[in-house]
Amino acid sequence: MKRFHAHVNVDNLADSIRFYTTLFGATPSVTKPDYAKWMLDDPRVNFAISQRGRPAGVDHLGIQAEDEMELTAMGERLLQADAVALAEKATTCCYAHSDKFWTEDPQGVRWETFHTLGDATTYTSVFTDTTASANTCCGPAAAASSPKTYGPTSAGACC
Repeated sequence: MKRFHAHVNVDNLADSIRFYTTLFGATPSVTKPDYAKWMLDDPRVNFAISQRGRPAGVDHLGIQAEDEMELTAMGERLLQADAVALAEKATTCCYAHSDKFWTEDPQGVRWETFHTLGDATTYTSVFTDTTASANTCCGPAAAASSPKTYGPTSAGACC
């Protein structure tokens, strides 16, 4: 079963940990000097925050695959739609080793589909892939070009 993922950049990690601990009624499952993560079952979400010098607010959204087969299926759909901005294998980001596909919705919101392979002791590591750089942890920067259209749109839709 997949898990929804949200990552928010924050200005003050300690204040944000207190707020989200109160909101979720649970302490973080991972706490680092610049990062915290809640792996909640109700609602089923992987919610992460970090204080790493990026503007405060939603950094990216995502779907965490339970296994490699789920990730492969999501990645194939994105590849067929020519929607993959970055594919990463065995990358280290957010204190985890993962395989990932990054994309961007028509409004420029970055989406990560990923399967976590294990924990890491560092937030990120130097990439050996020539198509990526150490600065791409949490995906590529939002594209400056016009967003792609991935499917039908409906005028006047709300929420």
